[in-house]
Amino acid sequence: MWWFERNDLSGFSASSTAEQVTEGIDGSGLTAIVTGASSGIGFETARVLALRGVHVVMAVRNRAAGNEVQGTIIKENPCAKVNAMELDLSSIASVRKFATEFNSSGLPLNILINNAGIMATPFMLSKDKIELQFATNHIGHFLMTNLLLETMRRTALECKREGRILNVSSRRHKFSYKEGIRFDKINDQSGYNCLSAYGQSKLANVLHMNELARRLKEEGAQLTANSLHPGAIYTNLFRHHSFVSALASLVGKYFMKNIQQGAATTCYVALHSEVKGKGGYYFADSNIAEASSQANDPNLATKLWNFSSDLINKHSNV
Repeated sequence: MWWFERNDLSGFSASSTAEQVTEGIDGSGLTAIVTGASSGIGFETARVLALRGVHVVMAVRNRAAGNEVQGTIIKENPCAKVNAMELDLSSIASVRKFATEFNSSGLPLNILINNAGIMATPFMLSKDKIELQFATNHIGHFLMTNLLLETMRRTALECKREGRILNVSSRRHKFSYKEGIRFDKINDQSGYNCLSAYGQSKLANVLHMNELARRLKEEGAQLTANSLHPGAIYTNLFRHHSFVSALASLVGKYFMKNIQQGAATTCYVALHSEVKGKGGYYFADSNIAEASSQANDPNLATKLWNFSSDLINKHSNV
């Protein structure tokens, strides 16, 4: 049972579930992409959004798993509009293919939920020779967001309804490397720390949304961008650390959120009217929360944006 029952300004708390924070909300006519929707909080996010009438496109690495999840959601809710598309966020080519296929589908896009991620992996490089956590958790989502922005702008104008972009970050963004983002050492194996590298990628998630929010406000787009911490949840993110996984499995129900609670903040920021017009915020427990000083550094956010663009261009031209 979750310990923290205190309700904050939104009326919700750490114990609130995704269904509770979206109760009474009609998402009919909206289309959302959810990355990493085949398991964990991504699956619960897709399920609850579909329950509220949203057409959900699940962007998943394993198409077979995505199809299975699609069947599970439709079996529970026969009226659900949900389908799966293949996406490997660690591959620039895969991200470009996904975006091209979606943009060519004719579907609108109201909500983009960048949820997928990997955690604390041993040092590895992606197909594009970028440190795997940074490639998957940040670069893939950064590129995909940029490639889908025009569709989101057009949808917001046609629907006359605000579009929303969300990065699922983590409290671990406060525990990156000392310098925050190791621009000159992204692929430095000798100084690699799996948890610090995870923190770095999650810091990048917050900085990405802050810089995007600034740019969207500057251009007057009817889109908002925010980041969030879902809470400490026992999911398969722990699969690379057997001891931590075993410990979390043993005591998780006393100290960690369940999946339904873990998806709450994502669903709240995606659908709730209280979030309308809010951009560049960091949320936790379905309320605005405080991010780290590094996450709130506008110069660091701009530097990361330019670095990410250059990195993608460099590896796209190889």
